[in-house]
Amino acid sequence: MTAQLSAPEALLALAGDYNRHNDALNSLAIMEINGTSPATSVGKQIPRTQHLAHSALHIVDALNHQRMYHSPGIRSAYARIRQLAHLALDAADHLLDAEDILDDARVGTPSEDGPPLTPKEARSEVRDRLALVRDLTALGADDALATAELLVTEMRRQRLLPADQLLDLSPAQHTALRAVAQGFVTIDRHDDKPRVSRDDLRISISTIRSLETRGLVGREETPRVLHDERVHLTADGCRTLAASFGHVRPPALTTARPAPVKAASAPARSR
Repeated sequence: MTAQLSAPEALLALAGDYNRHNDALNSLAIMEINGTSPATSVGKQIPRTQHLAHSALHIVDALNHQRMYHSPGIRSAYARIRQLAHLALDAADHLLDAEDILDDARVGTPSEDGPPLTPKEARSEVRDRLALVRDLTALGADDALATAELLVTEMRRQRLLPADQLLDLSPAQHTALRAVAQGFVTIDRHDDKPRVSRDDLRISISTIRSLETRGLVGREETPRVLHDERVHLTADGCRTLAASFGHVRPPALTTARPAPVKAASAPARSR
């Protein structure tokens, strides 16, 4: 976590790192594992995964130095951040095992079950471990965003954050910032249109461009197949999205309908 980022902002930056990690993992599982140096490719992924754990633990350390009441919400935020760290450490262990399997197969070291694995058998074993890594880290970005929102909400309740006014973001821009943090948005450079990996979201390229103009998001090349660029929050984007959390929005105004007027009963006819 950089010195300029608060703990909630650092969680949003961690969400971006999870998205980068998972993009690289996707490329490793689909393409690089079948290359000429699969062990080298796996080895390059290990520091990325370990970085996720270290970043989460740094956020815990930063929170430990902040005076606050450990309410149930704050304790839940701590637990979620530690869980992000532990899941990343478990994922890194699976990658270390995968690297060892490939190295042993390359030099002909006997496997635990007997004879050395063939390259094909080793790659099959490694794919199983990569699937475990994917499962452990798939929800990292979404969990980091949810934890950041919980943390900001609790800190506002304890008056540990300034009572900022709601930022000048349109609903479409706010939705796009959240979707970017969660890793839902990539750009197809052939038609310069966003690809959104959630069926219930619609994000236009004009909204992305407006956020780029404000310096809140940026594009990076991604190794994912069929996706040219990943949209990420910038440091200002992390700060802006974090500042939008925890505000009590006024209820929508409603207009009460007048009670229906009962028709007057007709006077009784005299006989």
